[in-house]
Order: sequence, then C-alpha cells, then structure tokens
Amino acid sequence: MNDELDRRLIIATQAGLPLVPRPYDALAEGLGVSAEEVMARLGAMLERGIIRRIGAVPNHYAIGWTANGMTVWDVADDCVDQLGARVGDLACVTHCYRRPRALPQWPYNLFAMVHGASRDEVREQAEQIRRLLGAACRASDVLFSTRILKKTGLRIGG
Repeated sequence: MNDELDRRLIIATQAGLPLVPRPYDALAEGLGVSAEEVMARLGAMLERGIIRRIGAVPNHYAIGWTANGMTVWDVADDCVDQLGARVGDLACVTHCYRRPRALPQWPYNLFAMVHGASRDEVREQAEQIRRLLGAACRASDVLFSTRILKKTGLRIGG
C-alpha cells in the first residue's frame, strides 16, 4: 500500500462496496476524499496487483440456482490454457481456473464452476463444456455442493 488512505480504503471495501446507488460517493464521504480519488486509488491498486478484482458476487441460491457443481477436467497440457479461456467465456460458467494435477489420485487440471436450478441442468452444462473440450478432454467429473460455506477473502484489521 502506498499510504494510510489506501489502507483505510481497503478496510472500507473488504466486506464489499456499499449497497447504495453511488457506492464510490458513499466511500468518499466516509473517507473524506472525492469519489474520483476513491476510483483512482482503487484503479491504481488493481494495476499494481494489491487488489485482484472489483465485482458483484450474487447469492446464487437467492436467484434460484440451488444446484452447484464444480466440473473438473483432465485436459491435455498443450491446450488447457486456450481451452480454459473458452470454457471461462461460457455463460453457464461463473469461474474457471487451471490447477496442478495430484497424480495418480487426481488427474484433473481444469476446474469450471456451474450453477443451475437442478443437478440435471448442471449436468447439461457439463456436457456443453465436454463438447467444447472435445478430444483434448481425457476424463471429467462433477462435484456437487452439499452445504454452503461462507467465503471471504483476506481481511486486514482496522
């Protein structure tokens, strides 16, 4: 962090942006700076990698997605990055990433989270991913959520 204002801004936003029509204005008022300063500092922290993203995180249960499946794929290493980018662009995928295999027990190197109103809908979405991956996919599985865990990022103290 560059200074105390950056630290205060991180603390003010680490639980999420204020749920008001003009969140940057609300942050600015609380920090005693302009909304432009808030946006500029957040942008600079994004560029430097101090923060990774600013985005909405919907409650998928509240919007009717009660079946959640982490699809896991064993994709040929020479094309996993290219294909993973295409999988991540699918409307049904909320996040997609590459991870190292843990052979021999875990051959999967591509993960894509999908949500649906039913497990059958999630399986249909997994089939869409399988078609996209084609012959580069050697194995796959769908791991369904059985309970909700509260997800939070790193927190710093005030």
